[in-house]
Amino acid sequence: MDKLRKYDIVFSGLKDGKHSFQFEADQEFFKQFDTEQEFTNPRIIADVLMEKHSTFLEFWIRTSGTVNLVCDISNENFDYPIDHTIKVLVKFGEEYDDSEEDVITIPQHDHAFNAAQLIYEDVMLSVPMKKISPDIPEETLQELEKYSAQEEKTEEPENDPRWDALKKLRDKN
Repeated sequence: MDKLRKYDIVFSGLKDGKHSFQFEADQEFFKQFDTEQEFTNPRIIADVLMEKHSTFLEFWIRTSGTVNLVCDISNENFDYPIDHTIKVLVKFGEEYDDSEEDVITIPQHDHAFNAAQLIYEDVMLSVPMKKISPDIPEETLQELEKYSAQEEKTEEPENDPRWDALKKLRDKN
């Protein structure tokens, strides 16, 4: 985790107001996390804008760049553009808590906030579930759609006959 220290944003000593930071996220960055990535050769820049207030911090993290994916259809590699922004509110409390979606609580005595986890999650969530190369012709995609499994819509009866007998018993009482 010491390699992720360079993603620390030291806010103590800064005046209230907006401050900008920039970080790179490359293959070495993603190796620090214990999960398997579905991409290779990430070339990501994270632009972080922090607005310091007297009692809390606001962060806007914009990740942009490319990752290399393998197409689900052709098995060819292609570069996929990443460009996403998240906003996170950091407040001070007794202990670290990230259970809320857009609010992170850090201990009162902390003097820095590490943005590595937020950058990592933002990139990971920007990668699509279906990885389709932009080089696949639209006609091919339409042809494949014809043969893909379709969900059958089954109509359910208005009244479930299994419950009708029980409803009759209830109505008699």
